[in-house]
Amino acid sequence: MSRTPSGRNRPTSNLLVTARNARFQQWQSYLTNRSKRSKAGRFLIQGVRPLTLALDYEWPIESLLYRIDGPPLSEWARDVRGARSIEQIGVSAELMGELGEKADTAPELIAVAKIRAPRLKDLELQASPLIVVFDRPSSPGNLGTLVRSANAFGADAVIVVGHGADPFDPQSVRASTGSLFAMPVVTVSSVDDVLAFRDTRRAAGTDLHIVGTDETGSVTIDAHDFTGGTVLVIGNETRGMSAAWRAACDTVVNIPIGGAASSLGAPSAGAVALYEIARQRR
Repeated sequence: MSRTPSGRNRPTSNLLVTARNARFQQWQSYLTNRSKRSKAGRFLIQGVRPLTLALDYEWPIESLLYRIDGPPLSEWARDVRGARSIEQIGVSAELMGELGEKADTAPELIAVAKIRAPRLKDLELQASPLIVVFDRPSSPGNLGTLVRSANAFGADAVIVVGHGADPFDPQSVRASTGSLFAMPVVTVSSVDDVLAFRDTRRAAGTDLHIVGTDETGSVTIDAHDFTGGTVLVIGNETRGMSAAWRAACDTVVNIPIGGAASSLGAPSAGAVALYEIARQRR
């Protein structure tokens, strides 16, 4: 078998998909059907940066779909195909366009990846941890955007609490621009799961202060000390934090704003809070 310059075996593949067969329909279901994604334990990765970071962080990729017609593949796409020992499947440009959810452009590559479901108890935390909680997010795009900000500002993990958006929804994956693959994103059912985790960490010597964000918060964000272990709670986009989270918070901070805006959107508030935390910790 020939070898790539990186020294890894290059897989050969004669598999082609040019019709909407059962396998294509399975991939297509991962775009819009959360239950099928969860049952199969699979999702799609679209876009150059998300796919590049998924490979860089050794995310488990089941199959690599590549476009078989249209313009020649770019150097990036050829390098990815040549340097990874992953099952490769040729797919027509028309079908790749549908899987890429782009009406005018068929992507060069799409990955079929396995879902990883990290657990709270397995999180590896820094000495003064920073954990971001998103309470029942309704928008996958907002969830992905918050994951991106959390990764950019040095958070240890993002926890999605309650029935909300799916981190592996294509909108979330794209909005994270690959940060989903660079940090743990944990899904739990209730506030109690996070409180139990906090109590366990406290018993082991790592304190975690729960700080909520809300326009009615009693402390302005820059007046609160974020240098210790922090669980930052971002409320639902429409309803804000639940009553259970309000009761769980040690402190609720507000972000002073002006102009005609009545409030910041959830991912914007999260980004501002994360910047302030990073600023204090510098």
